[in-house]
Amino acid sequence: MSAAFTSRALLCGCALFTLSGCLMVGPEYHAPKPWSPAHYTDHMAGAPDSIISEMKADSRWWQVFHDPELTSLEARLVNQNLSFRLATANLAQSRAQLIMAGAERFPALSASGSYQRSQYSTKEMQEIISRVGGNIAKSAGNTAGASVGPLLQGAADGATVPLLNQWRSAIDATYEIDLWGRVAHQYDAAKADLQATDEERRSILIAQQADMARGYMGLRGDQQRLKILRDNLRILTQITSIAQERYHGGLVTELDVDSAQGRLHDMQGQEAQLEQAVAQEENALALLLGAPPGSLNAELDKNAGVPVVPPVVPVGIPSELAQRRPDIREAEAHLRGAVAEVGEATADFYPKVTINADFGFQTLSFRDLGFWNARAWNVGPSISLPIFQGGRLYGQLELKKYAQKAAAISYQQTVIKAWHDVDNALIAYRDEQLHRQGLQAAVNDNTHALMLAQSQYRSGLTNYLNVLNAQSQLQSAQLDLVSSDATLATNLTRLYNALGGGWEDALPNNPDVTKAQLASATPGP
Repeated sequence: MSAAFTSRALLCGCALFTLSGCLMVGPEYHAPKPWSPAHYTDHMAGAPDSIISEMKADSRWWQVFHDPELTSLEARLVNQNLSFRLATANLAQSRAQLIMAGAERFPALSASGSYQRSQYSTKEMQEIISRVGGNIAKSAGNTAGASVGPLLQGAADGATVPLLNQWRSAIDATYEIDLWGRVAHQYDAAKADLQATDEERRSILIAQQADMARGYMGLRGDQQRLKILRDNLRILTQITSIAQERYHGGLVTELDVDSAQGRLHDMQGQEAQLEQAVAQEENALALLLGAPPGSLNAELDKNAGVPVVPPVVPVGIPSELAQRRPDIREAEAHLRGAVAEVGEATADFYPKVTINADFGFQTLSFRDLGFWNARAWNVGPSISLPIFQGGRLYGQLELKKYAQKAAAISYQQTVIKAWHDVDNALIAYRDEQLHRQGLQAAVNDNTHALMLAQSQYRSGLTNYLNVLNAQSQLQSAQLDLVSSDATLATNLTRLYNALGGGWEDALPNNPDVTKAQLASATPGP
């Protein structure tokens, strides 16, 4: 190849490289603007005990309960929860896929070396020489070259092909000139997939945090219910003893004794059921930490009571919801990736230009391999243009377009669902406070009624059935009140879960997840 041709080839390659990505085809992505209400506070009118504030919410929202045990469990969950660690491993796979997708943006270089010992066909060579000699003799006629043809034909019978040793070393390069943005769109789609996986991981984290808090509230509620039941068991045991004494004294009938004992046995059965529920809830919390059954019993058996909700709950402003909820961010990432895939499918209709080049040495002797005059090289573009694909490219483009529409609908659906989650959580948090207010009044009334019934029974002014009824109503009201306390704390947990909080410190808001972040979030076994 001449130097002039080489220069032209290099200039052509530089020009194509300059144009690379300048003629991108396909749709351009525009970030959607999700709907949001003006304020949260309109939903909390009439809440008697706890109201919400649009002050900035703490990412460690569980600290509003001021419960050291809950705070400790949530802190351990980030490093020990197996579902979150599995999501971290999946994120590492997506990161590797992004690296592979990004490799097409750069030239591919490879080094090669080869040795080949070959024996070509002697018979074939003799036939070739004989035919060449015959052709020369026919074309030469009476000229001086006429003797060359018969000479070659005569020498053909004695010609032999020696064994050949072929040595080759080279550096090969190939690069696709991304004129239409196919590679760029492909890389953008891979980045969107990575971010979607990252947001899915964040969703898993806040779901596990919420499950931990809800399980903890349920455990503390059942422990408190069990304490109330045992306190009532002691009271009922005393009342049963009084009934037996009065029966032996001839003051009451055997019906009072049987009624008291029947109620006592019923409460003992309820105690066994609550003990079973407490044990299962403790195991559920241990499972969230990836720990064996019973491993948390020692620290969880300390009855700390149901965490009390704060009088003021900071929740942030409504416009922040789209950035706080990972499922909305994940849906937007899927939409962005779908738009990029439409561009990639559009670029497949256009010519694909690739620059191929190699440089090396090639000889029939190893000792000559390093000499400059043994060099061999080539460089030049190749162009491929789809002419007929049987409708494959058209079908692929239509598929990607409808996938983009589906992603847009999914995004809208996710946003609307998120606001329904928030609205329902706010209503539930307000209404449970009203419910608890009524239950507290019922406990106060039933406590006074039981005191009156016990006093009248000791004085012989009433029968035992009135005492038993008053005691049963008080116990039911107390258990309902504790259940309401646990439900109220759980509803606050659900509110923070609906608001999408809890991942900000453990997983900083950085779409470009580095290997260091993945390694720090993936502890060893």
